[in-house]
Amino acid sequence: METVFRHLSINIFALRLLILMIITSSSHSEWGLNMTESVTAIGRDIHGLHMTIFYICVAIAIVVFGIMLYSIIRHRKSLGVEAKPFHESTMVEIIWTTIPLLILVAMAIPATKTLIDMYDTETSDIDIKITGYQWKWRYEYLNTDIDFFSTLTTTQDQMHGLEAKSENYLLEVDKHLVIPINKKVRFLFTAQDVIHSWWVPELAVKKDAIPGFINESWAKVEKPGIYRGQCAELCGQGHGYMPIVVEAVSEEDYQAWLITQQQAQQNANQVSELSFDELMAQGKIGYDKNCAACHQVTGMGVPPVFPALKGSAIALGDIQQHVNVVVNGKGGSAMAAFGEQLTPTELAAIITYERNAWGNDKGDSIQPAEIVSFKQAEGQ
Repeated sequence: METVFRHLSINIFALRLLILMIITSSSHSEWGLNMTESVTAIGRDIHGLHMTIFYICVAIAIVVFGIMLYSIIRHRKSLGVEAKPFHESTMVEIIWTTIPLLILVAMAIPATKTLIDMYDTETSDIDIKITGYQWKWRYEYLNTDIDFFSTLTTTQDQMHGLEAKSENYLLEVDKHLVIPINKKVRFLFTAQDVIHSWWVPELAVKKDAIPGFINESWAKVEKPGIYRGQCAELCGQGHGYMPIVVEAVSEEDYQAWLITQQQAQQNANQVSELSFDELMAQGKIGYDKNCAACHQVTGMGVPPVFPALKGSAIALGDIQQHVNVVVNGKGGSAMAAFGEQLTPTELAAIITYERNAWGNDKGDSIQPAEIVSFKQAEGQ
């Protein structure tokens, strides 16, 4: 008897705690148990639907477990008592089938409306194609010339504990995805290599990016600000190194950004001759940002998947072969093609750095103009 009442007391305490958590909204925010507050109308609809169904489930749990606890206590008997025989009740079976059916229909009506709104990508103001790469994102603003890669800016020293971690550790990138507020933005998702997933909680957008396939979603942000997300699909060693940063701005600021971005891309395509020291300095920055995740800061790699560049035949061999591997990648390996990901200046600097860092000391270099000539010969 004492054991029964002890268990009953524990169950009643747990039930009271659950009810307290439900009615105390601050508990959700403090514990971080609820969905992220959205800055889009569709996000708030999703949150409202989630909470409605949650409360229905809580009510069902209270009724079911309440009846169960009552039955356990009310009809408990001593050992050796013979159970009373009974038969099925058609009326009871009709009732407990009809009630769940009505509940499901009541849940399905608002859920269907929200799903229809979520998948309505028509009449968009802006279309952006988002392509996942290992391990960065590419953003192409359709019907414009704007096309850029967004790459993690957290340094290798921060990752290895050699310097203090920044406020947005592993969540900051070199180029933000900039969109205007109060405009319907349609996102088209795909991937270049493996499956990724573009997820920004405050926009209520999470879609898989699949090679050879296009997924769609949309958002209409109502509040200016910076909203961060991450890849939500395990995509390899650098999965945690491809954050997403969306910057929502006013229409005037967005138009100004478009002009600035177009000018920046024109400047990036212009090539000029650089000194050896300039190539090495820019090469280290580019290498740390684009190559170190696989080949390591020390150039020692992680054999056999990511071979060492220090003392390698590629880095110490024919420079044109080196250019070919970096620009076009290497089939049957994890080496991606960087020809379209980086500018000629960045490619020239990284290749020069790889040939002269970590004691390789080849003493040679390659200029951005030579990268342009190589790509033209390749038909790129």
